This record gives sequence, C-alpha cells and structure tokens, in this order.
Amino acid sequence: MTHGPEQAMPNPARRPRDVTPEELGFTPARPVAWLSPVQLAGTGLRVALSSIQGGYLDKRELQASFPDDVHREASPDGDCWIDFVADLGDGFDATYSVAYLLAQETLTVGERELPRGQALVLGGDQVYPTPSVERYENQLVGPYHAALPGTPPGGQGPAMYALPGNHDWYDGLTAFLRLFTGTRRTGIGGWRLPQHRSYFAVELPGDWWLLALDDQDSTYIDDPQLAYFSRVATRFGPRTKVIIASASPTWVQGDDVPQVYASLDYFVRAVIEPTGARIRLMLSGDWHHYARYGNENRELITCGGGGAYLYPTHQLPETIEVPPAGLPSPAEREKYRLRSRFPGKRLSQAYAAGIVARLPKDNPSFIAMVGAAHTALMLATSGVITSGFGSPLQKFSLVPLVILVALMMSGCYAFAHLSESALGRFRRRALGLLHGGAQLGLAALGTWLWWELPLHDWPWPWSLIAALGVYGVASGLAATELTAVYLLIAARFDVNLNELFSAQGIIDSKSFLRMHITPDGTLTIYPIGVRRAARRWTANPDGAPHEPWLTPADRLRPHLIEDPVVITADAPLAAR
Repeated sequence: MTHGPEQAMPNPARRPRDVTPEELGFTPARPVAWLSPVQLAGTGLRVALSSIQGGYLDKRELQASFPDDVHREASPDGDCWIDFVADLGDGFDATYSVAYLLAQETLTVGERELPRGQALVLGGDQVYPTPSVERYENQLVGPYHAALPGTPPGGQGPAMYALPGNHDWYDGLTAFLRLFTGTRRTGIGGWRLPQHRSYFAVELPGDWWLLALDDQDSTYIDDPQLAYFSRVATRFGPRTKVIIASASPTWVQGDDVPQVYASLDYFVRAVIEPTGARIRLMLSGDWHHYARYGNENRELITCGGGGAYLYPTHQLPETIEVPPAGLPSPAEREKYRLRSRFPGKRLSQAYAAGIVARLPKDNPSFIAMVGAAHTALMLATSGVITSGFGSPLQKFSLVPLVILVALMMSGCYAFAHLSESALGRFRRRALGLLHGGAQLGLAALGTWLWWELPLHDWPWPWSLIAALGVYGVASGLAATELTAVYLLIAARFDVNLNELFSAQGIIDSKSFLRMHITPDGTLTIYPIGVRRAARRWTANPDGAPHEPWLTPADRLRPHLIEDPVVITADAPLAAR
C-alpha cells in the first residue's frame, strides 16, 4: 500500500501491530542491487540522459514564481539544535536506524544527553536509484513517519528541510518538488515541511545563517536562485557566520575534477564575499561516509551516512586545496587537512577486502549475467572447433564468436568507465581492457576444461542442459570472483572505487550530525556514528502517538565519531 504526495499517511493514532506493509501503510524497501544487470544498464542510461537532457529537465527557473521564504530557527531560550543527515533513501534497515535515532527526544552519546534538533536538514539523495512517488513513500516518507508519527508534546514538531541530490534530479526534480515544496502535504508524521523551493536559507541564533544550494549535480546555479540568495545576503555583515550546505563535497571531488567546484566558488565570490561575512562551515553528503577537513578558518564536512551503502574512506587525500589548483579562480587558495573520518582507514580497507565474499553472495543476478556470457562464449568456441578447420561452416561460425568477444571487451571497458575520475582516463581504459582480457582468458580456460569433461559428449539435448546448468553456474561464479579481484586492483588506481563498495551494499557505519548554536554564536558540532544498523524490528502498538511505531530488537549504539568540533563566534576554530 502506497500513497501519493497529496495523501496523508495513516492516522498516527492507529498504530501498526506488526511490521507488515499492510499494517505500516508502506513497503519497507530492500537495498538497491547496484550490480544487477538491469540496474547496471539503467545506471549507465540515466547518467547519459542526465548529462544530455539536464538543461531541458531543469525546473529551477520555474521556482521563481514560488514563495521565497527566509526561515528562522531558534528556541525561546535563544539557542538552536539542528540535525543534518544525507543519502538516506535506500534500504529500510539502515534508513530507519538513523531515522529512529534522529526522532528520539534525547540521544545519549557517551555521557552527553543531546536533545532532538528542532530542525532536520536532509542533505540530498532522499531516494534511490531514481525518484518516483512510490519510492519516496517507501524509502523516505514511510520510515520517517514511522520514526516520529505525531507531533511531540509541548508545541509544534521539528521542521524538515530537504536539499536535492543527483538521484533526486533524475526526473528533473518533479517528484521532489511535489513532496517538499507543494501545498498538499505540510508534514511527514511529526516533521513539518516549511520550504517552498529546492533551495532555502535559514536564519539561526548568534548571527549564523544556513544557506542550502541546489546546483544541479555541480553544474551551475540558476539566476532565480542567485537572486534569492543575494536578497538574503543583504542581511549579512562582517560578524555574520555562514554554513553552506550543498549536495556534493566538491571541495574534495575538486582534488580530482577541479571543475566541479566552479559553481560553489562563483557563489562564494559573488554572493558571500561582498558582504564581509565569513563561511565557517561547509556541509554535504553524496559520499556515504563521514570525513572532516579543516584549517583555522573553516571546516569542510562530508556526512552522507544516512542509509545508503557505505563509501570508502581509506583513499581520501590527506590534504586538499580549495579552490582546487586546477580551477581558474581569483579566490585565495587555502590548504585543509583531513582531521577525522568514519569508518576509520583500517576498517574501510577491511570492508573493501570483503568484496571477494560479498559479491557472489549479494549479487546472484550478476552471477547469472556473467555465467550466461561465458556459456555463450564456450558454445560459440565449441561451434568453431567442431565445424572443421578451414571449412565454410567454420568461417560462418566465427561470426557469433567475434561478436561475443567484442561484447565482452566492450562491456568490461564500459564498466571501468562508470568511474568519473578525470585524472584516470588512461587508467580506466587500460584497466577496462585488462579486465576484458582476463575474462576472455577465463573463458578460454573454461572451454578447455569443458572439453576435458565427458559432459560435452552427452547426446542432445542433455549436453546443452549440462552446459547451462553446470558450466553456466561454475563459470558465473568464477567470472564473478574474477570481477571481485579486478575491483580490488582497480580501486587501488581510483577506478571503480564506487562499484567496489556499492556491490557489497554495506549498511553499517552510518552517521549524522547534531549541532548546537548558543545565543552568543558558539557552534558545537557533534558527529554521531552508528557502527551497526539494526536488522530486526518490533512493533510498538501501545506507544504514545508521537513515539516510534517500531523499536529496534537489535540495540542501536550511537557514539561520537570524534570530540565535538567547536566554532566560536570570533576566534579561530578549535576542538575539545
């Protein structure tokens, strides 16, 4: 059972008695199988269409007619707690583990009691792999409604603001705008939805401002958006401190592809710098881990641990330069050091090594795909061998073999080019061709072994059945393990690093931020990690209307990833 954005979720007074979709009112999503044949083809097609048609699908210009609200978040005491989470719209267990923690009235982290944020900022990619009404309901609305089904006692519920990521953009932002900026839905459970555009500004205590930019996957910032933030910036002064939230950590990605930082660099120079305000913090998701770069002037934090598969940290550069050295910019370049990461380097390396076991276990359709390809190659080669050397029949039978060899090589070549690294063009080509050659070598070895077995002499159709049932499975497993070895090697050269981890679908090592701003302008950032997401849930039918529908049967253990990061109003950055 699903609901369109114009429909309300079930009455929170009617609480589910179990965890079935019929009781919950939504279908808990399974993690996306990123290496399934259909998904691989779809990913390549979406990337191509997004780059070709992105400008035609862009709906940001139309938002000039939407209300241009400037929001304010502050408690009656003059302070503010605000949460940040990104990359949340994937499998239910990881997504709801984080949503459950965010919805708690207070969170015990070590010896600290941290109250729930009065505002929650979603930093992008609220749905995977592509946006639709149904996917938003099952991957975002349902889990967050279940975590906070009603307004907490004592006043209005916390606000929920959302920034679109690249996956939210695959339909030109249609579903995102209907959910977050329309008038038919004003909340998700106990969370309020106050925004009216895909970008927003929030005034915070102590002359802090949060500016959330929609730069359409690091392409450019549209004129209505620039006009909106320019109007906001008229309220800035030399004592103003700015937090910029964007959907991608272009300050790190720019170390490899400098052009991705261009739109953010322009925004800083055109909108912020003329006011004399200082950018003290930049936030993003997109990379599914926690990483903090910093110097005495600014912190750069990636926190994309809201639910999507884990992304590695062990190959992050130890230092970066912003703006990137390869980007023509009049701005002064500053160096930033990697101060913290989660998971840690050694654990990230251990996760990477798990590809050998997890790739065949978690991707049966991938085994079927490569097994079918190797079986077809074996049968085509066998046809050439049995047709008689030099005969016209052999020349004819060479045609399908040549086509299959070309398809195998081009498939491995294209797979290597799923990586986006500009510096790795030669490496991608070389590794793609080497991977293709290795797969052809395995096919040759498999064909030889097949001819050494008596199965190929069985009468028709038993020989074909044996080829499909025995050779297909065995070659599929062998080719999958060869792919796993390729991914381990290629990742050392920054090629297919994303595929190395997306193939494993690791739902652990999640993270989010809880931030506190005092009236005097001191910002304290609490980076919260969860080493293991819950896998089992228990219905809570007798709870209060605002209490979670489901509670974890596996205990969730949030912890501080590092000591709180403290940014004072006027002094350089410090940590304690």
